[in-house]
Amino acid sequence: MKRDRTAIITGATSGIGAAFARLLAQKGYDLFITGRREGKINAFAGELREKYGVAVRVSIVELADQDQVDRLIEEVAAIPGVAYLINNAGFGKVGHFIENPQRHHAMLMVHVLAAMRLTGAVAPRMVLAGTGAIINVASVAAFFPMPGSASYSATKRFLVTFSESLHMELSSKGIRVQALCPGMTRTDFHERMGSDGEKIRKSYFLGWMLPDKVARLSLRHLASGPVLYVPGFVNKLLVRIVSKLPRRLYYNLTKRIR
Repeated sequence: MKRDRTAIITGATSGIGAAFARLLAQKGYDLFITGRREGKINAFAGELREKYGVAVRVSIVELADQDQVDRLIEEVAAIPGVAYLINNAGFGKVGHFIENPQRHHAMLMVHVLAAMRLTGAVAPRMVLAGTGAIINVASVAAFFPMPGSASYSATKRFLVTFSESLHMELSSKGIRVQALCPGMTRTDFHERMGSDGEKIRKSYFLGWMLPDKVARLSLRHLASGPVLYVPGFVNKLLVRIVSKLPRRLYYNLTKRIR
């Protein structure tokens, strides 16, 4: 890397992760980005290098594989200085728990354990430097448990609580922490869910946000905004309404979901 101004972003091939990469490259940060689609992320890295003149290192990694995460941690340890850690990697299609518990376990590895290990590798160095930022990309689903989404909602809720606790531990040491909880966002996330994703895209009645706007709002609110940040008025309103519902009523409202 050219400078001790590096942003680590997982799941940066497309969507919100790619939006963060573009915004931080514009600001002059070198990048260390991860993904699984080698051809696509390498092409994206080349675009960033050419357009913004920053160094971009790519790591092709499956975060559900412990051995690959071990390798990633070694790669991260070699970065001389980290300004941002953005734990963004994730996936959504798992179905009911009893149908495929292994898939739910993989989700736990990606959303929770990989994020924890990367944070553990980076946060102590940020403390020594007296500066840095950690953004954990959660979801409004953290507040909406749903049938067929048990591990998704649970792991995203973990990221919210984990981020809030990290803020309490690290804010006095110069480290900013944010749990970013976007709602429906126009990425290829749902396209990769196949027919289920297309059904969501067609039936969801609320406005979708663009990933660039989500990332831009996140960075804008990072310094002085709330630790738990929900972008978009509709998303904020929805979280507030659901949080006020009696749980029995909420369970009854979700009975038709399969």
